[in-house]
Amino acid sequence: MSSAEEFSAGGVVYRGDEIVVITPVARAADGTRVLGLPKGHPEAGESLEAAAAREVREEAGVEGELLDRLGEVTYSYERKGRPRRKSVTFFLIRYRAGDPADHDHEIEEARWMDFDAAIGALTYVGEREMVTRARELVRGQPAL
Repeated sequence: MSSAEEFSAGGVVYRGDEIVVITPVARAADGTRVLGLPKGHPEAGESLEAAAAREVREEAGVEGELLDRLGEVTYSYERKGRPRRKSVTFFLIRYRAGDPADHDHEIEEARWMDFDAAIGALTYVGEREMVTRARELVRGQPAL
């Protein structure tokens, strides 16, 4: 892996017609609040699946069953004046336990939001696309 490339994993956690969304304490480059999905870097030796499950637990306070890989979002940004490329692999996760109020210190707020509302409100296009894919998969599955 080159020093200019980063990899992360995250999840779209659902229960019924809702998903968990987060507002990180860190703001966007322009200073605005971000509404996003839980995600983060794998720790040493950790698979993308394990990283997604851990990040969901830490950032959103919930746990679930990993069902499917939704896809990858790739984007570029600058850190300390140097271009960086980041790829985030997202997984569909069925909620099992936990409370979004139990999120870690990096998160200002974690909460449930209706699929359709989230698709309209999430800050990043790639994350809206992942939620759209998740909604299609979930609605094709039997109700919980």
